[in-house]
Amino acid sequence: MPRGSGFSAQTLLVLAALLAQPTDWRHGYDLAKQTGLKSGTLYPILVRLSDRGLMEARWEEGRPAGRPPRHLYRLSSEGLAQAKAALDGAALEGTRQAGQRQRATPRRRGLAGEGL
Repeated sequence: MPRGSGFSAQTLLVLAALLAQPTDWRHGYDLAKQTGLKSGTLYPILVRLSDRGLMEARWEEGRPAGRPPRHLYRLSSEGLAQAKAALDGAALEGTRQAGQRQRATPRRRGLAGEGL
């Protein structure tokens, strides 16, 4: 996770899923399947994003047969901008960390007497 982004790795998963279809209203079960997050992790994230004004939420219209209406979610315009910035930052940070890991590995030099 990028330093200072304010988003956990799980929240970045949710943001990435929402960015995949930014204009579509998505329900929690769909997001849970896409992200692999359990409902106890996913729904608090959705509530926090909504409380921060980064997400719009509404109830499903109409009366679905055989089940209660679902809550639907999508990113607000501010949420769209912040999600893009956070995910770009996470990708950049991941690239930077990978480069640091490669450089941090010491090169092995031949030792005296080696190979005898």
